[in-house]
Amino acid sequence: QVQLVESGGGLVQAGGSLRLSCTASGRTFTSTMGWFRQAPGKEREFVAAISWNGDGTDYVDSVKGRFTISRDNPKNTMYLQMNSLKPEDTAVYYCGVKRESGSYYYRQFYGYWGQGTQVTVSS
Repeated sequence: QVQLVESGGGLVQAGGSLRLSCTASGRTFTSTMGWFRQAPGKEREFVAAISWNGDGTDYVDSVKGRFTISRDNPKNTMYLQMNSLKPEDTAVYYCGVKRESGSYYYRQFYGYWGQGTQVTVSS
């Protein structure tokens, strides 16, 4: 059974940092993976994605220069280093594994999701 588990969320002051982890079990993924987030009352939105070997990454404009996505395939783990956090980064963060086809930017092309981890940034 495939399972994705996120960890590392929490409460932090504006300007602070957090590192999220997403560990996969049940199988080894050689797929693009991504991070999405969902704030209260809003749609789940794309944050960042990384190719299977880590050579390709992309970010939503609002986090460029502040967030860094990475992965450690032998550990079946993906990370999101979040620096210079802002109150508008407050959301539940989800990791996902993309299917073979489709754009990494859209959640409907992801086949597996974690349960989410809460990130709260206070002003």
